Amino acid sequence: MKDYKSLSHTRWDCKYHVVFIPKKRKKVIYGSLRKYLGDILHELAKQKGIEILEGHLMRDHVHMCLSIPPKIAVSSAVGYLKGKSAIAIARKFKGRQRNFNGEHFWARGYFVSTVGLDEVVVREYIRHQESQDEYFEQSSWI
Repeated sequence: MKDYKSLSHTRWDCKYHVVFIPKKRKKVIYGSLRKYLGDILHELAKQKGIEILEGHLMRDHVHMCLSIPPKIAVSSAVGYLKGKSAIAIARKFKGRQRNFNGEHFWARGYFVSTVGLDEVVVREYIRHQESQDEYFEQSSWI
């Protein structure tokens, strides 16, 4: 039997495949920003009781398999991760300490899909996303 997580009155297993992109899908997630972003996303998720089961940072998008408690709406969880990480990026890499009006790192939308019983397949897809993207980029030139 599955190991379900529990809250005071709930037993649950809610997993989601989430993808979001930087503004204008710019290829900016590399180097020190990539390492910092991975750390900050894990820290932010932990603060809300969200677990990042699998994640991969591509140059122009982020793939994650998240376990989100049912007391938190998926849109709130993703909004929190995107918003707080954008502020952290502005502080560290853009030299901004205050007045974050107009600071946008992430595009407005995101993709989300429930994982359900296909968790192994989704996690495998996220793990090998980079090699699949390279394959499709090379074959598109043919």
